[in-house]
Amino acid sequence: MLEALREDVCAANLAIKEAGLVTLTWGNVSGLDPATRSMAIKPSGVSYAELTPDKIVVLAVDSGEVLWGELRPSSDTPTHLVLYRAFEGISGIVHSHSTHATAWAQARRPIPAYGTTHADHFRGAVPCTRMLTAAEMAEEYEADTGRVIAETYRRLDPHEHPSVLVAGHGPFAWGPTPAKAVENAIVLEEVARMASLTEAAAQDPRPIPRTLLDRHFLRKHGKDAYYGQR
Repeated sequence: MLEALREDVCAANLAIKEAGLVTLTWGNVSGLDPATRSMAIKPSGVSYAELTPDKIVVLAVDSGEVLWGELRPSSDTPTHLVLYRAFEGISGIVHSHSTHATAWAQARRPIPAYGTTHADHFRGAVPCTRMLTAAEMAEEYEADTGRVIAETYRRLDPHEHPSVLVAGHGPFAWGPTPAKAVENAIVLEEVARMASLTEAAAQDPRPIPRTLLDRHFLRKHGKDAYYGQR
């Protein structure tokens, strides 16, 4: 069932391992088939060395029912399901514990847009959620993680800010495909590292002006984008 989607999701999971975004099995990638409202995701605790498309689990987005696969899906599956329901137009999600982005999440700080490398991909700071409440942690922890992310985006466009830091936890990134979500996760880790180095180099670093930020973001995104080849 949905063989192409399972192959794409398997490849994306192997890509985050190759990119150095995961240690051991600390991460997962999912993908959505919008036509069938089906989500494919890495199985829980399976090593990347053993991961093949036939091990990828497929679920119904709206009900969470397992449609294909004998292994248990990732423990973060409820978070992914909430985000697919909340954010229209995304078809790939990455969760990792990559070092620099996770450090900012543990500090409970958004990542400021200190330079144009950041602005090429994020139209402003990478947001950080609030800490989950004790009740949220005790009841539907993974689903409530997704709900807290969605809450953070009440006034933000998830396509202009395609990554988030979950306070005390780690980063999530998304995109229109699993491969694009992986790219956004790679960029997030790099801008988190750059931001840490910027703060180490300057006593009072300032985000770049909004005009420069918008110039760089909009030349790569939106209807008037002119970066790259058509």
